[in-house]
Amino acid sequence: MINKLKKVQKFWQSTQTQQALHELKHIAKSDPKKFPWWLASTLSTSSSFVDHPILGNQTLNDLGLHEFRVKQAFALAQARREKLAQFLSVEDIAQYQQNGFILKENFLPDAEFQSLKKELTETPLPTRETLQGDTVTRRMALDFRTLPNLPQTKKLLESSYWQHLIHYVASFKLQPLYYVQVIISQVRKSRPDPQTALHSDTFHPSMKAWLFFTDVVEDEGPFVYVPGSHLLNDKRLAWERERAFNIQNSDRMSQRGSFRIQESELVDLGYGAPKKFAVSANTLVIADTYGFHARGLSARPSMRIELWAFARRNPFLPWAGLDVTRLPLIKTRLIPALWWGLDQMEEYGMKKNPWRKVGKKVATDPAQITSK
Repeated sequence: MINKLKKVQKFWQSTQTQQALHELKHIAKSDPKKFPWWLASTLSTSSSFVDHPILGNQTLNDLGLHEFRVKQAFALAQARREKLAQFLSVEDIAQYQQNGFILKENFLPDAEFQSLKKELTETPLPTRETLQGDTVTRRMALDFRTLPNLPQTKKLLESSYWQHLIHYVASFKLQPLYYVQVIISQVRKSRPDPQTALHSDTFHPSMKAWLFFTDVVEDEGPFVYVPGSHLLNDKRLAWERERAFNIQNSDRMSQRGSFRIQESELVDLGYGAPKKFAVSANTLVIADTYGFHARGLSARPSMRIELWAFARRNPFLPWAGLDVTRLPLIKTRLIPALWWGLDQMEEYGMKKNPWRKVGKKVATDPAQITSK
């Protein structure tokens, strides 16, 4: 007991601890009302260095704040996946652990796939679009309004095999956001879509999934992923620490928590070359987007259509379940709540919603927003 007390005393008296406390006191004085939230949210999904005075503090990151968050989030995700592994095959687990993604070609029986494809590509659905660079991203929510009229889709999303795959990669039994997503490339002459730069979505493991309804050609905007880059090694951790320390000199997306990386840097971190997913329709890809990924460049105007899923939860939770968003009355209302919140922020002059309503469309319709 005495030895433990001495260790605690030594920790509090250390130079590093005193430096950290000094910085936190200074931040607290700058806005005492917001400080408790800033402090608590260091153990959350918060990732922006520019909007968060603790996360963006250079001294704290030099002392290892960002490094600590990355290490703890990774370790907890691995522990949660160990609990979820019982629901997957050895082959699926091995594929994920090695690569950071699970690739399933011919995922559905052909008749089921054709029925699902027809349902989701020919049914008019409420649609929103956003324009980034020369690319339009279209999303059509699969929610409580649309799913009752989409029986094949509902059947897939409620199937245990689908959910087990999603949950394992996400490291949580959670409720993803589901959309029909359409990527429409080269709708105007402009700089490339910023999503074409290799990047990690955030500092912790998270999940995105694509069930492709169209064949994806290598030079028409395929999904790109760096195999193995979901793994946290010493070189990656040092790179994360250096990027966080010098965040003020980084690009805007990195400053908001989505670190960009040059392909030439990958070998220094112990990773291989990026893989382009030039795949046939009916291919499912579920990826941990802590790993470096991008949308490949398109050599010509093209359209990619997919069932798309996204899921992210507080990475510092030790348990895999207990997600209230999976409750029946909540799970299909998440996207409407998200859209409403973004619309309200714009209405009150807080922030423009980049996702613009374009009415009811079918997936194959041409882009509606082609200029800003």
